[in-house]
Amino acid sequence: MFFQKPELQYEVTVDQPDPHFAKLLQQAIGGQEGEMRVAMQYMFQAWALPEEYEEYRTLLMETAAEELGHIEMLATAVTKNLRGSSTEMDTDAREPAAVASMTGQNPRQFLSAGQSAMPVDSNGVPFTGGYIAASGNLAGDLYANVMAEATGRTLATRLWEYTDDPGMKDMLSYLIARDTMHQNQWLQVLETLDDPVPVPASFPQDQENQDVNYTFISTRREAQPDPEYPWTQGETPDGNGQFSYAAEQPGDGNVVAPDPAPMTNNDPNRDTQSADAADSNE
Repeated sequence: MFFQKPELQYEVTVDQPDPHFAKLLQQAIGGQEGEMRVAMQYMFQAWALPEEYEEYRTLLMETAAEELGHIEMLATAVTKNLRGSSTEMDTDAREPAAVASMTGQNPRQFLSAGQSAMPVDSNGVPFTGGYIAASGNLAGDLYANVMAEATGRTLATRLWEYTDDPGMKDMLSYLIARDTMHQNQWLQVLETLDDPVPVPASFPQDQENQDVNYTFISTRREAQPDPEYPWTQGETPDGNGQFSYAAEQPGDGNVVAPDPAPMTNNDPNRDTQSADAADSNE
């Protein structure tokens, strides 16, 4: 169940409306690094958890609801950048597509959305659920959440650097700060799990190949000596083994496909056999 109240999570002001920046802000709404992605990701992760994980489910849902508020903030910012500007699209928007995609405005914000935000990225590509990571494994999903917040924070800092508008910088400063919190939040949650790595912890490790489960295997054409990096020697982060180094891949096996079964689409003689059969029926 959801509730809403008619106020923004954080104030959004625009001093100098900029339709081009409105287009860029769309990436933070419906792009792969955007708020729609994390809001839906956290919700579906929460809904997959059983009752004994109630504290994690609550945390995920609390954060998902916050991300919905971020979408509302960004949509408001897009609208204020569009509606406070000239109603005529500038000449950049009418340049060739290759140029306009980077420098112009998004004409659909005018033509299809009445000068308002859309569930799309900065190129106008609709949001897709393919961005969402919700595996049903809490540890794996938490690692995905750290990555999602990291890429989202990277995007927000780039937007902050791009604009000179004080209001937009203030809003983005807030969003950047929340990304800082959420990165640390998910990392802290991982610390509460008994076996956060390897994922899934439920698989018996004695059933995996013990010769390579902690071995860094080089793919260099010529065999190289152990570089003695932290990932080629020493104890592994999960505490279950020691890193080692192999200069070559295990190898062996035949890369040539076996002969196809008779009369399949892969049979090079099929057309000949069919022609012979046709001849015999004449």
